[in-house]
Amino acid sequence: MGTRHAVVSRAGTAPGTAVRGALLLLQLLITGLVLPTSPASASRGFWALPINMTAVEGTEVELRCGVSAPGSAVQWAKDGLLLGPDPRIPGFPRYRLEGDPARGEFHLHIEACDLSDDAEYECQVGRSETGPELVSPRVILSILVPPKVLQLTPEAGSTVTWVAGQEYVVTCVAEDAKPAPDIIFLQSGQVVSDVSADVNDGSQEKLFSMEATAKVIPQHSDNGQLLVCESSSPALDTPLRASVTMNILFPPGAPVIEWPGLNQGHVRAGQNLELPCVARGGNPPATLQWLKNGQPVSTAWGTEHLQAVARSVLLMTVRPEDQGAQLSCEAFNSVSEGTQQQSITLQVTFPPSAITILGSASQSENKNVTLCCVTKSSRPQVQLQWWLGGRQLLATDETVMDGLHGGHISMSNLTYRVRREDNGLALTCEAFSDAFTKETFKKSLTLNVKYPAQKLWIEGPPEGQLLRSGTRVRLMCLAVGGNPDPSLTWLKDSRMVTESRLPQEPRRVQLGSLEKSGSTFSRELVLIIGPSDNKATFTCKAGQLSATTKLEVQFPPTNLTILANASALRPGDALNLTCISVSSNPPVNLSWDKEGERLEGVAALPRKAPFRGSAAAKSILLRVSSRDHGHRVTCRAHSAELHETVSSFHRLNVLYPPEFLGEQVLVVTAVEQGEALLPVSVSANPVPETFNWTFRGYRLSPAGGPRHRILSGGALQLWNVTRADRGVYQLHCQNSEGTAEALVRLDVHYAPVIRALQDPTEVDVGGSVDIVCTVDANPILPDMFSWERLGEEEEEQSLEDMEQMSKGPTGRLRIRHAKLAQAGAYQCTVDNGVAPLARGLVRLVVRFAPQVEHPTPLTKVAAAGDSTSSATLHCRARGIPNIVFTWTKNGVPLDLQDPRYTEHTYHQGGVHSSLLTIANVSAAHDYALFTCTATNPLGSDQTNIQLVSISRPDPPSGLKVVSLTPHSVGLEWKPGFDGGLPQKFHIRYEALDTPGFLYVDVLPPQATAFTLTGLQPSTRYRIWLLASNALGDSGLTVKGTQLSVTTAGLDHPSGGPDHQPPTEQPTGPPGLHLLPVLFAVGGLLLLSNASCVGGFLWRRRLRHLADGFSEKTEAGSEDRIRNEYEESQQTGDRDTQSSTVSTMEGEPYYHSMRDFSPQLPPTLEEYPQGSMDPTEEGATFPEHLYDEVERMYIPSESWGPVYDEVQMDPYGSHWLEDKCEDPRRIYDQVAGDLDTVGPDSLPFHLRGELV
Repeated sequence: MGTRHAVVSRAGTAPGTAVRGALLLLQLLITGLVLPTSPASASRGFWALPINMTAVEGTEVELRCGVSAPGSAVQWAKDGLLLGPDPRIPGFPRYRLEGDPARGEFHLHIEACDLSDDAEYECQVGRSETGPELVSPRVILSILVPPKVLQLTPEAGSTVTWVAGQEYVVTCVAEDAKPAPDIIFLQSGQVVSDVSADVNDGSQEKLFSMEATAKVIPQHSDNGQLLVCESSSPALDTPLRASVTMNILFPPGAPVIEWPGLNQGHVRAGQNLELPCVARGGNPPATLQWLKNGQPVSTAWGTEHLQAVARSVLLMTVRPEDQGAQLSCEAFNSVSEGTQQQSITLQVTFPPSAITILGSASQSENKNVTLCCVTKSSRPQVQLQWWLGGRQLLATDETVMDGLHGGHISMSNLTYRVRREDNGLALTCEAFSDAFTKETFKKSLTLNVKYPAQKLWIEGPPEGQLLRSGTRVRLMCLAVGGNPDPSLTWLKDSRMVTESRLPQEPRRVQLGSLEKSGSTFSRELVLIIGPSDNKATFTCKAGQLSATTKLEVQFPPTNLTILANASALRPGDALNLTCISVSSNPPVNLSWDKEGERLEGVAALPRKAPFRGSAAAKSILLRVSSRDHGHRVTCRAHSAELHETVSSFHRLNVLYPPEFLGEQVLVVTAVEQGEALLPVSVSANPVPETFNWTFRGYRLSPAGGPRHRILSGGALQLWNVTRADRGVYQLHCQNSEGTAEALVRLDVHYAPVIRALQDPTEVDVGGSVDIVCTVDANPILPDMFSWERLGEEEEEQSLEDMEQMSKGPTGRLRIRHAKLAQAGAYQCTVDNGVAPLARGLVRLVVRFAPQVEHPTPLTKVAAAGDSTSSATLHCRARGIPNIVFTWTKNGVPLDLQDPRYTEHTYHQGGVHSSLLTIANVSAAHDYALFTCTATNPLGSDQTNIQLVSISRPDPPSGLKVVSLTPHSVGLEWKPGFDGGLPQKFHIRYEALDTPGFLYVDVLPPQATAFTLTGLQPSTRYRIWLLASNALGDSGLTVKGTQLSVTTAGLDHPSGGPDHQPPTEQPTGPPGLHLLPVLFAVGGLLLLSNASCVGGFLWRRRLRHLADGFSEKTEAGSEDRIRNEYEESQQTGDRDTQSSTVSTMEGEPYYHSMRDFSPQLPPTLEEYPQGSMDPTEEGATFPEHLYDEVERMYIPSESWGPVYDEVQMDPYGSHWLEDKCEDPRRIYDQVAGDLDTVGPDSLPFHLRGELV
């Protein structure tokens, strides 16, 4: 294994402490020999030499080297490999030189030693001027490597199951250690001696593996203990351990039955026996079972694992048949060689389970009674003894026999003469034994000595008393003495009385039970007397004794019977009826009547009557007809003494053919889609066998059909009735006596359906026309047509100057001298009393010549004449039929083939628009007068539009006061032409008594109404209104842009213009309002001075703005026109601000084309194919607007007025804004682009001058 070297390690961490101490002392001695007295004064050489060292893997070690050689290089060599003089020793990161080189300290320090450090080392001193090289003796650094893990077979940490006494092999391996470790085995803490070991090479050079094998024979004491493999090594502070837990299987001990008490095996029948059986030891614990006579009786047991005890308790109730039974308890487990058991034999003591007395205890007085007393089997046997009351009787003889389960049967006989005084005494047989001293076993009988009764009588009504049938009568039978109790029996006319009766009959006889009071016995008989009780004899018997009584009963006829000579009759037959009263007491008088009509009869000879009563009979003769069928002929029997009458009737059965009754319905009215019932009122006997209905020659199926069925009474029921079902239905009835027929007509009413309605109906202005509405309905009523004009305004719904008329299924609305105001939608409503109503819509179209809107003065449209901008001219006209537009420029027809001119035409009802777009407007060619001409077959009309340059806005007009308060005034005006650029409004005002002007900007800029606030009460103000755009303002000289007003006083209520309101009070000093004026003047001066210098620069900038303006105009125009077309399908006729001038109060009104965007919806022909949806708003209907069922008319706003005037704003220049969205505008944001440019800074072509 090699030479053991000195060990240097941490104190207390490595084994062999004594050896390491000796080696350390030797090192110190050697060091002391070589060290000079003072390193500084020593000659060249080593003053500290390295020594052999041992280190554990992972620890630090230091090889010392002290040199007295100033100026010499010092380095270490490892197995001949020089490590170099660098203290950091490159290539060996765990190596470094420690110490002070000035003092000659060059110690080699190695961190985290591993097996690669196991080598020979020497310290070398290089040659120098003071001497040659020096080399220390070679020393060995030995690295100890501990084993990392132990491999144990079976696997460490597991539990092994072994059988006690058998031999098992265990292997333990410690790998890759230096030196080879030692291995021992510990079994339950004791060293195992039978161990063999092998040393093998490890996975690396210098490493070794140790494999040890142990043979183990476990004992039951090793159960639950550890088998340990322990490996020790000089490189380990504590040994490595690996273990398995031993589970040792061994058999249990013999079972022990723990008998309760001293007398083992002796028990009493009926005892609840509880026998514990215990088996100790064993792994696994014992399995216990109980056997009775070799047969298992219990396999339940419990285990206490800590004490290794198995316990089973046998619970049984001892019975006599358990006598001599052997109880055994067996114990065994999986390693038992055989079964161990303990047994006990039972000795059972049991009394007789029963005592029986044979013979009868009932006997007549003065006669012998013979009895025998027998017991069931008992162990031990018992003795028997007889007792009568408290007196002992002597047995005749006694016998003992063998019984079941090892017991004995005892028997005793007794003969005794009974007397009357022994009646009721107890005769007892008693069994006793010394084994059952605390128990008594007895059997008793009661003696019954028989002797007869002494007296018998009946208590009840006295004989001869008259009793009414139905009376409750009580008869009581009484007897004295007798044993057994006398049996009292009631007889009626020698027949026994019972309570038997038919189900659901009243209880007429109630027979009481025998009752006893002292020595007296009684039994009651209660009767509801009837005819059979008349003069009957009632007897009560008790043995040989008897008593009797009789009853006198009055009763009406028991049975009143009518006899007929025939059961089936036909009209004209004769019928003989006889009425018989079978029996009554006293006799009765008979009479006849038919449905209340008295009949005379003939009396018959008297007959013998039952129940000892009287009989009577009487006959009549009748001739019948069909009307007598079902009538009752009644016979009445009257008793004057009883004041009672009994009746019986005979119902006449007359056979005759069907006869329809007078109430038969001949006409039935029904509503279409409803139900109809054609009733049948027929009389027949027998009832009709068939009811056959025929309609238009076809017989209806008696079994019914999809829409009809024939009811049991013959009535015909129809459902989902249609107008095709109306007509005459023939009914055929038949029975065995004959047939009959009837005709029933069905009239079907149905709701009106409009069959013809011309839509649209056209007429020229001033002409006449009829709007015709034709319907299919039943019934046809003269006033079922009504007409309604559909419109939002009440005056639009008037039907004045129109005539309504109807004839049959046709209604007319006649219009004479048609006017444009009468055009629109009309609704025809038809109501004949059957829901639903029929409604139809029709449009009246009034044709007229074109009427072009003529603004005054002519319309102006502004556009930049820079050949890059676009302008759109709008021409709108009314007229029907559709209008064709033509354009001229300065009187010359416009060539629309020129790509610079684009026309779009829109039609909505009677309103038509033409949009002429001029691209690349040139001031030289396009600033001109354009004429729009509208033409249709009835005439033409035209208007003029002037295209001008961009300029300052025109002054607003129509400034007026709309509200007035002490501190405010509400203003309203009409904007003027904006010059083609966005315009804003400003208000200048002054108080006449105060010098200076105040200025207010109108917000929002496009507003045409404003409330001036902050005014003083009762003050006179002068107010001016200005309009401005990027080129300047409109000036203050126009009359319509100024006014004077006086605000209201505080004591006057606020009101309208008559109260003359105030203005907004400025928030700062009055002088601040002059700042805008000063800034404006200064800006104008500054711009005028710079205009000459910056003209060229401004021209370039405005050219760029104009290019953007043109691009926006063209793109916006294309998108806008497309959107107008799409939106017009939904929103109807509408527009935004246009360039067209309308007049209001004789003053001009115009708009910039920047905001123009017409929204006229196209006509029906212009809708894209497949996009028409009549249910959408704004959609017009190409077909008639009526239906066959009730439908509310479509409101006018849902499909637009037909050839009606388009609703405009108050100034008539654009469509109402609340009916359209704000569309994309042609000249959007142009003014926005120019807002920041001063009026004088614009390039020439945008200042408004003509070129």
